[in-house]
Amino acid sequence: MRKISLFIAMSIDGFIAKNDDNLDFLKIVEREGEDYGYHKFVADIDTIIIGRKTYDYVKQTIGLAHYQQSESQVIVLSRTARSNDGNIQFYNGDLPELINGLKNKVGKNIYCDGGAEVIHELLKHDFIDEMTISIIPILLGDGIRLFKNAIPEKSFTLISSQAYPSGLVQLYYRKTI
Repeated sequence: MRKISLFIAMSIDGFIAKNDDNLDFLKIVEREGEDYGYHKFVADIDTIIIGRKTYDYVKQTIGLAHYQQSESQVIVLSRTARSNDGNIQFYNGDLPELINGLKNKVGKNIYCDGGAEVIHELLKHDFIDEMTISIIPILLGDGIRLFKNAIPEKSFTLISSQAYPSGLVQLYYRKTI
């Protein structure tokens, strides 16, 4: 069965973005030639799930080429119906139905590319199988939390951790069965 994986960065105090969706804090760990395992990670996926707010943010800030040129199926979860755009499909139906269908389909793994609301819903339904969380060495004090309140208790096992010269620490967890 396919796995759903989260690959995301957050501040030391647990924020994935500032309140205005600003992600500039991520730049403090950017190093030429260093992708923190991202290319290796995406080699094992063929489906990307993102929330509509994340989609809109990417569209406005860096453009959609990353998704449009991907060989992966891109599914944007939205509360309203929208027209598909090439390999970008908008979905406003039942989340468990979508995820169960994707997990039972033959293929590579599924990447949850954010945002916080999508991650929350996937955790609430126990759909996330593994998490790669990169800790950025900064305290933001406020913003959009990676983990919202009211998530049912889940147990994960730390599989590996790695510290980088930039100060980023990456943790890889797998859901405990």
